Amino acid sequence: MEQLSQSLCRLKLAGMVKSLDIRSKEAIERKLSYSEFLELLLEDEMSNREINSLKKRNAKAHLPHQKSLEEYDFNFQPQINKKLIFELATVKFIEKKENIIFMGQPGTGKTHLAAAIGRKALLAGYRVLFTTVSEMIDNLNQSKADGTYYRKLQYYLQPDLLILDELGFKPLSQHTVHDFFEIISKRYEQKSIIITSNKSFEEWDSIFFDKVLATAIIDRLVHHCYPIMIKGESFRVKEHKNTRGRN
Repeated sequence: MEQLSQSLCRLKLAGMVKSLDIRSKEAIERKLSYSEFLELLLEDEMSNREINSLKKRNAKAHLPHQKSLEEYDFNFQPQINKKLIFELATVKFIEKKENIIFMGQPGTGKTHLAAAIGRKALLAGYRVLFTTVSEMIDNLNQSKADGTYYRKLQYYLQPDLLILDELGFKPLSQHTVHDFFEIISKRYEQKSIIITSNKSFEEWDSIFFDKVLATAIIDRLVHHCYPIMIKGESFRVKEHKNTRGRN
């Protein structure tokens, strides 16, 4: 058994190594055949690899919190199409290279929904990256200074799902809007994007410095897209009122 364990280690079959002793005892007690014993070990190896893969993808995703879709208070935002949200949570839109845009005032749960759908995508085996728009733009600007721009560009192009939070909190300048367009245009019909914004489409002209690029960006984002407007009250305002009421 020790020699077998060492051989499995050399082959980097960590899942098999972890369960070898208990599976051996199980095989003896249940009088399993060699093929049944091997099948159990292979299942353990595949399960271990899936768990490790999820851990790695979760660490790289940088999702902001652990809140789930089931925790979202749809009763507080009754105008949202709950059926559509849960359909999007099946993450079939990623396979179709479609986008989602959540729009609404701060505190209405846009980031919560985006992150929750991102977590569902991770569980489905997809690569996900969450970032604010300002953080992405700052990183791209810094990469131009140290000569790593194209490497950093790939960092935002490779994930199956890119979640861009807080579009519209800061207007983009002349040089940064080109970087934003580069990301959007290269992911267009290739990879999915979720965007959260505190502004409606009619107000997006104020976000982008260049009106021509603004039109091009909106055109690519809206094509194959699920635009979702949240018009309800802020969750944070609600919690503040409840806290004051208890005091």
